[in-house]
Amino acid sequence: MASLYVHVPFCPTLCPYCDFHVVRRAPGWVEAYLKRLAEEAQALFAQHPGPLRTLYLGGGTPSYLRERELLALFQALPWSLAPGAEVTLEANPGTLNRKRLALLRALGVNRLSLGVQSFQDPVLRFLGRAHGRKGALRAVEEALAAGFRVSLDLILGLPMQDVERDLEEAAALGVGHVSAYTLQVEKGTPFALLGLGEDPERAAWAMERAAEVLGQAGLERYEVSNFARPGEEAAHNLVYWRNGFWLALGPRATGQYPDGAPGVYALRRTHPPLPRWLQGEAPEEEAISPLGHAKESLMLGLRLREGVDLEEVARRSGLPLPSLLQEAVSQLVQEGFLEAAGPRIRPTPKAFPLLHRVVLRLWEALDPLEAPG
Repeated sequence: MASLYVHVPFCPTLCPYCDFHVVRRAPGWVEAYLKRLAEEAQALFAQHPGPLRTLYLGGGTPSYLRERELLALFQALPWSLAPGAEVTLEANPGTLNRKRLALLRALGVNRLSLGVQSFQDPVLRFLGRAHGRKGALRAVEEALAAGFRVSLDLILGLPMQDVERDLEEAAALGVGHVSAYTLQVEKGTPFALLGLGEDPERAAWAMERAAEVLGQAGLERYEVSNFARPGEEAAHNLVYWRNGFWLALGPRATGQYPDGAPGVYALRRTHPPLPRWLQGEAPEEEAISPLGHAKESLMLGLRLREGVDLEEVARRSGLPLPSLLQEAVSQLVQEGFLEAAGPRIRPTPKAFPLLHRVVLRLWEALDPLEAPG
């Protein structure tokens, strides 16, 4: 338990495509949030004292907090950090300036995940972003100058977007990491209520171009939607993709914890939304069975270019995965969707756009393990 996620739900704007748990500031809410967070952190620290190898502050927009609030946020976290720990904070360009960057460095943040989304003003207006092209460029340049490792978030495949221009601009800035996504219109968001749809063909083309343009600039595709220079991969997110354990604090935050109950591999805890969380309502709990863990490990691990070590997942779950999956893996290798090296299977570039089909075929091979009825 060496990784911690902290959810900060406050945002200066509510983007029309966003379905995360975000709220605007309201009188007294930030103060109440920080007080409750400190209480929750002390209780969790007593059970899992660390030290931490990764700390991720997401949201919401953690950089939107005022200076004294940021200080209180970090003071609420009693964990020490292991040498070389990755400390990531999500930020929007409009919430950063040189003074704020210096404060974040002093607080121990060494990696910024910047929600740029695009460098084109019409696209940014369509997405409801509060910053423009100039603000995005300024934020990236100042963050790099301040010594942060910088990851950019981009949304690709939008109708009015010059996809290659955004990708080339991101690559030219010299950042170490780019997360490139296509627009997902989630149920209940303003975009969904307006009847906006997705264009799967354009989305697939945009991700192909991302792999080519960013790859040529030295940012290799190490996960379906993530590209990094060597050594710049997101260590915290790799914990999720490798289906490890992590701690979680804050409203709607989800953590995954080891559990020794019979027939249970892990316990997933999801905290309630902000109002109920402030009142101390307990998190929802979901027991993850060994088979559930194995299936999730395949689904998540095959998002990574490094793939999945079937013997390692078998060791963790206690299930005979290599023998059960042997035939399905052989077929997928012959069809060009997987590579196999000993117990490790890896997705090929051909598999990335069709990954759900690959995973389903592997899951089907595990059907004999399903409990009767």
